[in-house]
Order: sequence, then C-alpha cells, then structure tokens
Amino acid sequence: MVRRPSSPATMAGFLTVMGILHFTVPQYFDEIVPQVLPGTQRGWTYLSGVAELTTAATVATPRTRRVGGLVAAGLFLGVFPANVKMALDWADRPCWQRAAVWGRLPLQIPMIMWALRIRRDA
Repeated sequence: MVRRPSSPATMAGFLTVMGILHFTVPQYFDEIVPQVLPGTQRGWTYLSGVAELTTAATVATPRTRRVGGLVAAGLFLGVFPANVKMALDWADRPCWQRAAVWGRLPLQIPMIMWALRIRRDA
C-alpha cells in the first residue's frame, strides 16, 4: 500500500524552507508576481514569505493545526496564479524547464488535499 504524505511536520518544514527562500533569493519570486497586483513585486514576495512562515507555524503547532491546514490549503490555492504566470513566462526557456513548471501545476491539487487532510486529522 502506498502511504500518502500527511505529516504536519513535513508540511511545516516544506513551508518553512519555501518561506525562507522568499527572503534569501527574492528575485526568483519577484519574477512570478502577477503584474496586476498593486504595489511592488518585492513587497508581494516578502508578504508571501511571511505568509508561508506563519502558515508553517500554525501547521506545526498542535493547538492551531486545524486552522493551519485550512490556511495552507488557501495558500496553495492562492499561489496558483503565480505558478501559471511562471509557466507562461517561461515559453523561451529550455524544454526541460518548461516541462517542469507546467508539470508542477497539477501538483497543487495533492498539496491542497494534503493540507485539508492535516486539518481533518488535527
């Protein structure tokens, strides 16, 4: 039987790493911020980094895990437009990079399901 990921610690770790990356390599994330958003791309990069770190903390903490799972699902849904923008913007990249960014779009679904499973199991 294949075991699906459901560990809150694993998700919290994933979100922590991604949140830290928003501050250590912000230019990567700046590029995928949709232009239609008000303010600066860097501001949105930092704001989304804070959101990921805060979500990681809520998922990691047993007392807030139920809410954290729901917030994580919303976060994964909320960043989907940026991932689509990245896939569209990378039309001139090498084939393997285009395949990677398009291939990760459907992965948002299991990430959302994982977060909701954490919420349910809290």
